[in-house]
Amino acid sequence: MSAEHSPSLCTICSNHETQTSISPGLCPSCEDLARAVQEQPEVVKRLWLRHQNEPILPEMAPQSIGNEVELPDVLDGKRYRTIDRDRNKWYLSVSEVNGKPVEIFASTAFDRDHELQARIANLTTITRLISLLLRHIFLGERLTFNKCLRQIQRSSRQKNDLPDMLYGVLSRYNTENAEKTD
Repeated sequence: MSAEHSPSLCTICSNHETQTSISPGLCPSCEDLARAVQEQPEVVKRLWLRHQNEPILPEMAPQSIGNEVELPDVLDGKRYRTIDRDRNKWYLSVSEVNGKPVEIFASTAFDRDHELQARIANLTTITRLISLLLRHIFLGERLTFNKCLRQIQRSSRQKNDLPDMLYGVLSRYNTENAEKTD
């Protein structure tokens, strides 16, 4: 048999051929295992703990931070330059705390271009909400409806742009009770 037509072995068990497998690189038996891992991760965690006597992933120590996180005045960060499909250059800056992203900003050299103003307002909304989520995930900052509203409102660049309209509609759902707990 030539090398071109020789069957390849399964990347998990290395015992069976993968010719009949639907998933590339896996034999039918290991394909079932891979599907179970994907569809039932909690079962995999319990099995791992039972057979290895330790968690599959180290537990993250929850950090409790008050409602308003005061980030340091100076943060480590990285800047990335990208080009969109219209060939515009964009700069994405990611601020970090202990190597974890906590804020993201986007800017372009075309800030003065009127056509891009709406795109920039929308982009600002996206990056503000992503930053809020990153602080929640990595710093344990409490995520509230009022904080989301405030970030949407702050990203508006002019009356009746998309962030302004989003804020107007969503603020109707803001109740006194939500304000008191924020």
